[in-house]
Amino acid sequence: MRLGILGFLLFVLAACAPSTAPTVALVTATPSLTPTPILEPAWFNVPMKDVNTGKTFTIHDFKGKVVLVESMATWCPNCLAQEEQVNQLHAMLSDPEDFVSVSLDTDLNEDEAVLGKYLHLWQFPWYFAIAPLPVDHDLGNLYNAEYLNPPLAPMLLIDRRGIVFGLPYGIKTAEDMKKTIQKYLAE
Repeated sequence: MRLGILGFLLFVLAACAPSTAPTVALVTATPSLTPTPILEPAWFNVPMKDVNTGKTFTIHDFKGKVVLVESMATWCPNCLAQEEQVNQLHAMLSDPEDFVSVSLDTDLNEDEAVLGKYLHLWQFPWYFAIAPLPVDHDLGNLYNAEYLNPPLAPMLLIDRRGIVFGLPYGIKTAEDMKKTIQKYLAE
């Protein structure tokens, strides 16, 4: 009987497989956050320019505050929908001084001029910056490559101690984000 190349490879893989079944951890898409144990990663200290104000900032500048970080691109309809929810979130929270939102444009083909036109059109009042390459690198390597894929609406939450948490992918409602963030604002 002839197996063919694919059949042969499957046979070899099955023969080399361990005799006991590996343990598989199930990941569920719940609104709970998953902690990342890296305190003060390098990207916290990378200078970025806020396109709204022209001022330079770092994530480290917000130490002691709760920070919501969104990966986005100007061409992304999911990003715009998520930003509208973040705008509602800010209104619901009455813009507390200890809460900061940062939207990082992770599209390598976009620049400050493109992001500036986008902000002129939509008038979102929080920090918007082109993510520098070291920030893109750390987002992809420390958390995973999906944080560089704007249509997934990836977001990170940084607590007052600098611990980074990943929120579930997909557009999050203002109400869901509020429930999550209020726990960290209360700390």
